[in-house]
Amino acid sequence: MAKHLQDTTTLHNGIKMPWFGLGVFKVEEGATTVESVKAAIKNGYRSIDTAAIYQNETGVGQGIREALAETGLSREDLFITSKVWNADQGYESTLAAYEASLEKLGLDYLDLYLIHWPVKGKYKETWKALETLYKEGRVKAIGVSNFHIHHLEDVLKDAEIKPMVNQVEYHPQLTQKDLLAYCKEQGIQFEAWSPLAQGQLLDNPVLKEIADHYGKSVAQVILRWDLQHGVVTIPKSIKEARIIENADIFDFELSTEDMARIDGLNKDLRVGPDPDNFDF
Repeated sequence: MAKHLQDTTTLHNGIKMPWFGLGVFKVEEGATTVESVKAAIKNGYRSIDTAAIYQNETGVGQGIREALAETGLSREDLFITSKVWNADQGYESTLAAYEASLEKLGLDYLDLYLIHWPVKGKYKETWKALETLYKEGRVKAIGVSNFHIHHLEDVLKDAEIKPMVNQVEYHPQLTQKDLLAYCKEQGIQFEAWSPLAQGQLLDNPVLKEIADHYGKSVAQVILRWDLQHGVVTIPKSIKEARIIENADIFDFELSTEDMARIDGLNKDLRVGPDPDNFDF
């Protein structure tokens, strides 16, 4: 169990990935992105998660460079994730998309590269491209995002390399128990996007009651619940105070009863699209 903001989980290929990071989905390109990335790194975060479609890779790269200059950390101290967008899926186009992401970020390599969505008829070719990048040592780890069990089984039929991570929507109203169990069984690290359901859970009375009991915020309770389920989590914030607060979750532990109460909030309710039914 993670005891510190910089604690890591070891992926099945031996690469260490922080349990906790900063997500930058919907963070506006430019100064906002630069400042939030810098604030996170200066306050102890080591993992930053972006994607080509977020259109803020340039700002993420600048934030990283400025933070490294100010903190004296090195690139190797950080864990940077990006994702190939749907329109770029396919073998050659994925290889090109990876180069484009590196160029925008101003980096020589990524720690983790993910297939953003399981685009029908394309994601297996895309996976072959990720395997090529991995075998060439261009990327430290490869994985998928928004893959259901049947998508993973489909990839595994022909894959030479098993995905190391599956990043999916995961929060107390979407606990995805079967998918979580399957990934654990397969040694695929589970990672939560939108862990706070884009703010929709912050007024939940059960979560408020539990938060009051521990003297914590609802957000902190949810993020702690992620970690205690063995789920990597990447909450987004652009305010430094919130970035610090989100990470202040290593000084308490939810009881078995409270974990079960939070699990009981599940409604299979998504804030994002269903991976079996999206049109972008």
